[in-house]
Amino acid sequence: MLVLFETAAGYAIFKVLDESKLQQVDSLYKEFETPEKANKIVKLKHFEKFQDTTEALAAATALTEGKIGKSLKKVLKKVVAKEAHEQLAISDVKLGGVIKEKLDVSCIHSPAVAELMRCIRSQMESLITGLPPKEISAMSLGLAHSLSRYKLKFSPDKVDTMIVQAISLLDDLDKELNNYIMRCREWYGWHFPELGKVITDNLAYCKAVRKIGDRTNVATSDLSEILPEEIEAEVKLAAEISMGTEVSEQDIGNISHLCDQVIEISEYRTQLYDYLKNRMMAIAPNLTVMVGELVGARLISHAGSLLNLAKHPASTVQILGAEKALFRALKTRKDTPKYGLIYHASLVGQTTAKNKGKISRMLAAKAALAIRYDALGEDTNAEMGAENRAKLEARLRQLEEKGIRRISGTGKAMAKADKYQHKSEVRVYDPSGDSTIPSTSKKRKFEEMEEEEEATEEPVTPVVKAKKPKKEPVTEEEEAAAPEEPPKKKKKKKKVKPEEEEMAVEEAVAEEAPTESTEKKKKKKKKKVKEEERDDE
Repeated sequence: MLVLFETAAGYAIFKVLDESKLQQVDSLYKEFETPEKANKIVKLKHFEKFQDTTEALAAATALTEGKIGKSLKKVLKKVVAKEAHEQLAISDVKLGGVIKEKLDVSCIHSPAVAELMRCIRSQMESLITGLPPKEISAMSLGLAHSLSRYKLKFSPDKVDTMIVQAISLLDDLDKELNNYIMRCREWYGWHFPELGKVITDNLAYCKAVRKIGDRTNVATSDLSEILPEEIEAEVKLAAEISMGTEVSEQDIGNISHLCDQVIEISEYRTQLYDYLKNRMMAIAPNLTVMVGELVGARLISHAGSLLNLAKHPASTVQILGAEKALFRALKTRKDTPKYGLIYHASLVGQTTAKNKGKISRMLAAKAALAIRYDALGEDTNAEMGAENRAKLEARLRQLEEKGIRRISGTGKAMAKADKYQHKSEVRVYDPSGDSTIPSTSKKRKFEEMEEEEEATEEPVTPVVKAKKPKKEPVTEEEEAAAPEEPPKKKKKKKKVKPEEEEMAVEEAVAEEAPTESTEKKKKKKKKKVKEEERDDE
């Protein structure tokens, strides 16, 4: 039996001298307690040394992925093919299947083989001759580092520490520049206060101060390289009527030196920003496309590294930088912040205040995907970031147009037209609800109830009304001659409107099947009404 053993220095093939010892798996380690005992069990047949760390790394990665490297294939063809009848003991089953398929060599893997590999590793220095222990340990360390970098997809170009330092330095430079410029404007303002109002740009102001010096030199100074013609004319006009105090040449020299410092720092800041922009495009191109160089660099700096940032969920990325506000809101039980550092991204900045929360949430979700793709992916292009940014811009346009187009409907959903359904019932306007005065008197109601009862008891016969003769107009003389007759009270029946008749019918239907107690009450009420009528007569 042959044994394939992989080391950091190269491939070793051993021949098993006593296969009967392999059957005793539990006591096999006793046979490798000393180098002499180990040499009685196995013997080195061939050793193929790696030329450099690159070859060792290629071989190690091929073994971890279950593939046959070039150096391994060469060794197997040279040694094992000559003894095809021998079995080859290996430590990886997947690798054994590939060897058997490509080289037609029978491979074996069992607990006894795994124990044998452990025993060989314990006596590797004595079994493999020609390799000093220091060299083996150095090669093992180098291979371990190279393999770890390969597995983590590590490369020197992806060092995010440079980004963390660059963005911190950029913020420090901005603070220092603001302090220097403020001091320069205030200092030179005692001598030429009108210049600060005419020139608003800080860098142009410092360059102009350095070029002018004393304000009396403005008329002879050429500021066309620094300022436009209109502003240059205003500066010259203001210098003639300036209300500033006189200063010495030594003061002007110190102010000029301060202006030099401001100009140098501004130029260095521009150079540092370009460096940061290129570094961000190399390390996190998708994140840079999504949120920009400065916001992306600040997110990485806040998290500590790109890998740490990739471990954060989208909700954490959204409020990263607003930790104080978050914990204050949790403590006081108020609304938590909607955005942190991501607020300064261009997509959030160009939205209305109403949609800032929605866009920041969506941007954080897409940015979290971009960060993980940049940190753990193999590709270095920014296609995914560009696609996601286009989707967010389309969504932003949709939200903005939605607010303009909506005429009715709630804030959560668009106004939807109800489905048309044909309704056969016809509704008539009820005028009784227009006034609080009852439309019919109590007497009228009782009369209607009496008529309904009579109609239920006796059959109704049609009554033909005779036409009344038209009354001729009576003169005053005839009225005087006519005998006076006592006036007779007649019950006038009020004309009932059709709407009132319908209401009365509805009331009658609603009061169907009256109980005995209600009938007695009705009779009492009728008697009272009749008595009142008699009293009136």
